[in-house]
Amino acid sequence: MSQRDFVSAEEVAQRAGVSRSAVSRAFTPGASVSEATRQKVLQAAEELGYQVNHLARGLMRNESGIVCLIVSDVATPYRSALLRELTLHLQLAGKVAMLINTDRSDGSVNKALQQAIRYRADASVILSGLPDKSITQLCLRSGQRLVLINRDEDQSGPLHINLDDREAAARVVTAFVRAGCARLAFANSEAGTPSLMAREEGFITAAREHGLNVVVERHGWTGYEAGQIVAQRLLTRKERPDAVFCATDLLACGFMDAARHQFSLSIPQQLCVVGFDDIEQASWSSYRLTTFSQPVTAIAREAVAWLAESGIVKGKSLTMQADLVWRDTIRGG
Repeated sequence: MSQRDFVSAEEVAQRAGVSRSAVSRAFTPGASVSEATRQKVLQAAEELGYQVNHLARGLMRNESGIVCLIVSDVATPYRSALLRELTLHLQLAGKVAMLINTDRSDGSVNKALQQAIRYRADASVILSGLPDKSITQLCLRSGQRLVLINRDEDQSGPLHINLDDREAAARVVTAFVRAGCARLAFANSEAGTPSLMAREEGFITAAREHGLNVVVERHGWTGYEAGQIVAQRLLTRKERPDAVFCATDLLACGFMDAARHQFSLSIPQQLCVVGFDDIEQASWSSYRLTTFSQPVTAIAREAVAWLAESGIVKGKSLTMQADLVWRDTIRGG
């Protein structure tokens, strides 16, 4: 059985006994149409299974309503939470999200984005330090509105949303010092994204202000397994750290499991640990991780509100704070 073609507005007009333009006005908020005519059109549409073609209507206004979400590490808990909030806010604003996964090469991302542009995507949101800055230029050249989240590009036109990672890192140092820690370490991946490096650099700078040095270890992808490997490297050093700031919660979970099960260390009595992101697992009884909560709802709200503004909009920069969520992995808590 072949698939039936979509019902057209002309068919609705014929069923309702009205003009084609009356159908259009009936489905346009604020348009001039009598209530009797509107009810005829709505009844005919219901009987035929008609749905307004918002894509075609938008293209007539040079708007598609499509917003590309360009994201890496889609499966990680933090990224999933941010995607959930963005898609919810986009739907409420009448927008359609198109996901572009950057886990592969920039070339494949470029191809996918060009395909989205051919569908007349209105805007893009880049959710991480990846992909390459050339993707940003492609979005801007196509006339898209652009939101950059946790990126360090000095580019006029987009909305820049960043966290104050350095301020958060300085608070970790203060907490460690007050807990009596003196041998500090930073656990990172090799991703080198702006947000991860800002946490590392901010932590080192704040520690120096207290007269303390920081040992830094980086490994692989920003995930659980990397946290385990970094723990093995740090905890087999001659001078073992007594406090570790992990760049993300996933790293921290791997680090804590290795510290407890491979090295029989007690947290926080022998080792204090802090993470970043406040993923769901951080609150689990196995971890009870002290961490920073990213304001994902506020990020999504600000991004979509800016994208939904009518007319010409100016680019701007927003800096948000991550709230410290104090649990059980620092002494004195």
